[in-house]
Amino acid sequence: MLKIYQKYLITNFLIKFFYISLIFLALTFILNILEEISFVKNLDINIWYPYFLTILNLPITIFEIFPFIFLLATQFLFYELFKKKELDLLKKNGLSNLKIIKILFLSSIIMGIISVGIYYNLASKLKFHYLNLKNQLSNDNKYLAMVTDSGLWIKDEINENTLIVKSSLIKGNILHKTIINEFDKNFTLIRTIQSEKIDIINNNWKIYDPIVTVENISSKNSSVINLETNFDEEKINSLFSNITTINLINLFTLKKEYEAIGYSSDEIMLQILKLFTVPLFYGIITILSSIIMFNFSRNRSLLFNIILGVIMSVLIYYMNFIFSSLANNGRLPILISIFFPLFILSFISIIGLINVNEK
Repeated sequence: MLKIYQKYLITNFLIKFFYISLIFLALTFILNILEEISFVKNLDINIWYPYFLTILNLPITIFEIFPFIFLLATQFLFYELFKKKELDLLKKNGLSNLKIIKILFLSSIIMGIISVGIYYNLASKLKFHYLNLKNQLSNDNKYLAMVTDSGLWIKDEINENTLIVKSSLIKGNILHKTIINEFDKNFTLIRTIQSEKIDIINNNWKIYDPIVTVENISSKNSSVINLETNFDEEKINSLFSNITTINLINLFTLKKEYEAIGYSSDEIMLQILKLFTVPLFYGIITILSSIIMFNFSRNRSLLFNIILGVIMSVLIYYMNFIFSSLANNGRLPILISIFFPLFILSFISIIGLINVNEK
């Protein structure tokens, strides 16, 4: 059973978190709606469509800035406690600074678990619908690429013909064990091409030692066939880069499917570890923000606290961004890219906690 002071602190923390989230929600909506209006300005669609697209994209965007909302919510909570001199009142009743931080830390951990277990799964689903709708409105709707248990599948339309490509393995710019079915505009089969090796470094694929079947007659060609497509290595990689549309459970499934076709699953593993460490990250951010508030003068203005929060947010964001980028480029092990920033923030927080009761 929660004590009265615990309920008071947690309730005020949640209120601050809610109000700051609303502010970020409004700002994000304004920025996104301008982008969506620009995207659909030349399309004949309902005037409310860009607003609908913006709403679908908002939840996952807010999830990505949750760490900064936790940081600011903590700052505003302590600013109010200092201003109303409620912190002194809590201390007189035997509540130390360390206990206050502990309450906020555990609250952040629980909120982090809820945000990953429930909120993120819903937000990723909305993000999926958002990208799907935008794809239908764009010229890229005639292209499709996906990974299943049976391998990599690509649908491509070029020169009024349709290509259906199925490959069992992809390594770098090489497709292995590939079957290509080419259809005309009436979807009548023109030919089938089978190859053990296809170079997709650019849009003009090089098919090595192909077996071409036309009207049930197969012939093996020792030369290289060139096939014009809308896909190259870079485009295929980019199609699989937006993993924020996939919930936590499906990330594990997709990881196995990528590994089955030889496609790198590092980005997926990085996302999985990020999600698992989210509650701890929120907790550490809350501790760090609390320590900084205790170490600054209580007479500082509200503007100073906002500027301080923004600076801290930017520094933490770029630290995480740099480490994630190094991991995605293969220059840094995934575990180090995730846990080293957490270690740095934890180390700073532990040092700050040593004398926090004396503040």
